[in-house]
Amino acid sequence: MSLFSFPALVNERAARLVATGVASLLVASLALHQTWMVPALAVGFLLRVGWGPKVSPLARTAVRFADRFGEPKLVAGSPKRFAQGIGAACTIAATALYAVGAGTAANAVVGAVVVFALLEATIAFCMGCWIYGQLQRVGLVSPSVCIDCAPSSVRREV
Repeated sequence: MSLFSFPALVNERAARLVATGVASLLVASLALHQTWMVPALAVGFLLRVGWGPKVSPLARTAVRFADRFGEPKLVAGSPKRFAQGIGAACTIAATALYAVGAGTAANAVVGAVVVFALLEATIAFCMGCWIYGQLQRVGLVSPSVCIDCAPSSVRREV
């Protein structure tokens, strides 16, 4: 596997731990008015999009501790990478909003990321993965990119 790659399969337990870390750090950022944490998290999202868990400190820690919560539960990596991309876009947008003085709008974007991270962390519902599946369903993402992600009706056609 090359350095600039994302794993085909991801341990869902590790993904949920990353989401827990993201939600915790963003809640702390909001509660403590520490907006510098948002661009730091944006960098983390970008690292995970580009290199998976290899160079992201949060992801490396999550991978290391995920096995303590039971056997790995492997899920498709492509939707998780897409979800990390959405997290990157949102935290970059929030950073830009903070930079131009639109703190309320930035806080709203951060709040949305917190909600989505908490959904992943608590009930293993990945909004980015769901969106990815919908994009496959309507034909904007090829089922060949992730056959396991494709709706069953699309899988029969491939």
